[in-house]
Amino acid sequence: MQRREFLKMSLGGAAAAAMPLGAHAEGSLKEIRVGYQKNGVLVIARQQATLEKHFNPLGVDVKWVEFSSGPPMMEAMNSGSVDYGAVGDSPPVFAQAAGAAIVYAAGQPITNGQGILVQRNSDIRTIADLKGKRVGFTKGSSAHNIVVQTLEKAALTYNDISPVYLVPPDAGAAFANGSIDAWAIWDPYFAIGETKQNGRVLVNAHEITKTNSFYIANRDFAKNHGAVLQQIIDVTTSTAKWAETHRDEVARALATVTGVPLEIQTLAASRSAFVVGPITDDIVTTQQGVADRFFKLGLIPRPIAIRDIVWRNPQS
Repeated sequence: MQRREFLKMSLGGAAAAAMPLGAHAEGSLKEIRVGYQKNGVLVIARQQATLEKHFNPLGVDVKWVEFSSGPPMMEAMNSGSVDYGAVGDSPPVFAQAAGAAIVYAAGQPITNGQGILVQRNSDIRTIADLKGKRVGFTKGSSAHNIVVQTLEKAALTYNDISPVYLVPPDAGAAFANGSIDAWAIWDPYFAIGETKQNGRVLVNAHEITKTNSFYIANRDFAKNHGAVLQQIIDVTTSTAKWAETHRDEVARALATVTGVPLEIQTLAASRSAFVVGPITDDIVTTQQGVADRFFKLGLIPRPIAIRDIVWRNPQS
């Protein structure tokens, strides 16, 4: 979606005070719509039906909606068709700058599993070699941030490369056939590029910057169903704790739900961080740096304050 179209989207209606979980389960809330991608804790939660086990006895159904990347999920969340989902650091920045009806509900550090790939026989050996090259990534995704910060590390500007905006499946094909010179991406596509598409890691994201992923909620859902949202976060957190110590089972769960081969998901699971926690001051500071950098580059239309949309449980 173009930014100007996104800016025109409705920002939602008036919010009601949070009520106890039981009241919503028996009353107005009949369904929770969860957005997920081909990785992470929510895929495990889907495979294990942890949210269903918690909410179905309360009369609340759980609907799962898959997305290829974070930006379309933010689009859906802004329109009110998704209540909760997991994304990288950049999608909520672009969404907030466009006035989207979202809040940060929880955070998760990313230690590995994303970066920039080049072909094994490529003459690109250093970050500086990206100058003048075609770099593929999803616009507004966490890979977008990695590209920007990687260029800064080598004293290059955004104008020094030719950005090629592609969703992950299309970028993978472009990388394999040589239509792009480098590919900024996350797992499991990162692992696919390494193992199946002759990729060589030019940059691991953790070598460049501290990154986080996020659990985002629709703003009105958070206001109207705060107790329910806290329960969703609690279940997500419990699932993440289990995943930290059951990585082989995590890989099987990821492969089952996503259809990505087990050997790929095994690599992705082995290097993932699954710990979920609150949005701390440190996370806010890191995310604010992303937002400030994007505004300086003209990638978002206005400055934003991350802290303005951090959700706090009113009952805590």
